[in-house]
Formats: sequence, C-alpha cells, structure tokens
Amino acid sequence: MRNSADSDSVDSESVDRTRELAAEASRVVVKAGTNSLTDEESNLDDGKLDKLVDDIAGLRERGKDVLLVSSGAVGAGIGRIDYSGDTVEESQALSTIGQSHLMRRYTESFERYGLKTAQLLLTQKDLDNPERYTNFRNTVETLLEWGVVPIVNENDAVATEEIRIGDNDMLSSSIAIAVDAELLVTLTDVPGVYTGNPKHDDEVERIEAVGENYDYVHQLVEDSSSEGFGGIMTKVEGARRVSEHGIPAVIAESTEPDVLEQIAATKSVGTIFTPINGVDDE
Repeated sequence: MRNSADSDSVDSESVDRTRELAAEASRVVVKAGTNSLTDEESNLDDGKLDKLVDDIAGLRERGKDVLLVSSGAVGAGIGRIDYSGDTVEESQALSTIGQSHLMRRYTESFERYGLKTAQLLLTQKDLDNPERYTNFRNTVETLLEWGVVPIVNENDAVATEEIRIGDNDMLSSSIAIAVDAELLVTLTDVPGVYTGNPKHDDEVERIEAVGENYDYVHQLVEDSSSEGFGGIMTKVEGARRVSEHGIPAVIAESTEPDVLEQIAATKSVGTIFTPINGVDDE
C-alpha cells in the first residue's frame, strides 16, 4: 500500500503549521469509534481500551486537557446479551446495557494513572438548546479544572440519530466547537482517509492532508462509501466542520503505536485537516 499523496495536494507550509498547532493544542477532544474498542464478537477488547487510555494519559502528562467522546455502548451491549440489535429499539436497549459496562472499564483503566472519569450523555439537541449548552460547558470546565477526564457518549436511549447515521462523529465535532477545543482527533480502524477503500484495495493511497482539496476528497470518500465503506464519510464531514472553526483535526488509526503522542510531536500520522480560519494566525 502506498503512503500519502493525492492529485490536489495541500500547501506543505500550511500542513506543517497545522501539525504545529495540533501539537501545541492545550485542549483536545478525542473520539473513539466502536471498532476501536471492541473485538469481532462485540465484546469490549481490554487491550484496545487500555491502549486508548494509555494514549490519553500521555496527553494528560503533557499538561493537556482531554475530553473523550466514546462510542461502543451498543457494541458492548451486544457482547453482554444474546441480541443483535436488529431494530433501533433493540439498539437503544442494548446501549443502556453496554454503557455501564463501558464506563466501568474506563474507570478501572484510568485508575491505573490515578485519573478519575465522569460520564456525560448528550444529544445534539442538548447542544442546540442555549440553556443546556451553557450547562454542558460549565460542567465540562469544572471537571477539567478538577483534573477529571470527561467521557461523552450520545444518549442512545432517547436519541436515534447516532444509531442510524453518525456514530458520534458529528457530535464530537459539535463538542469540540462547544468547549473551545484546539484539536479534534478521530480514532478509527483505518490509518486515515484514502483515495479508495483500503480494506479492499491495496493500491489506494493515504491522503496526508485535507484543505483546499476538500471537494476532491469528499467525492472520493462518497464514491468509496457507496461500496460499503460509509463510516469514513461522517468522520471526514466532522473534521471539515471543526476546520471551518479554525480547529485542526486528525483522522488516524487507533492501533497506531503512540498515536496521540505522535500528533503531539508534530509527526505525520493519519490524515490532517488544515483549519480554514486561523491557520496562519500567530
């Protein structure tokens, strides 16, 4: 498989500056997808979850605030009970089973570093409501001030949007904007955005950076999504959304060694989205 490149590359100076902004970010939102946390039987994978926590703890040791947006409740629920979640109603019920198990494991794993966690369940409508939006911001600010790691998930028991479409990707972008994050990292089961489906085609290329070439990249992703690779679409759209608010974004593989540390060290990992506003601000 060839690395990086596309026919409409982003200016190298802009990419370098964006990597610096990502490395300097003092507040980071990390979004982890279901496949980054579970095995093929939908059981929570202790190794995957502990690695994610290790990576986040590394950022905390650098003095950064980290807010985790975690999928996986429905998947973890499937692994706990003999139902497949064929309907929205079943998926909602499964999420309530999996969420407690997911938080228990996060609590145990973060305790290895002496870190405490807090659970927040949201819907997009909570962020659209001014009073709830303010309450959410105030709660997050207080938790971060206390040194607690906020862990957010869509409230699947009352909302169906995430179950049907977004898998927390758009919610994580909304949260990044809401809490004035300086970086959004979306962790998934592929090493970034590609010119096609890397699971089916070894000849596709990783796209190193997205900026002025967004329309080109979006079309590539849309074409590959029609072949059953739709999960990357909302990740790309979420990353683009925060970039329009001047926030760098990275889509990277959760199993990449020290993936968050690499980003904090200005390394080229995954696909980086350059901010449309603020990238050249000093």
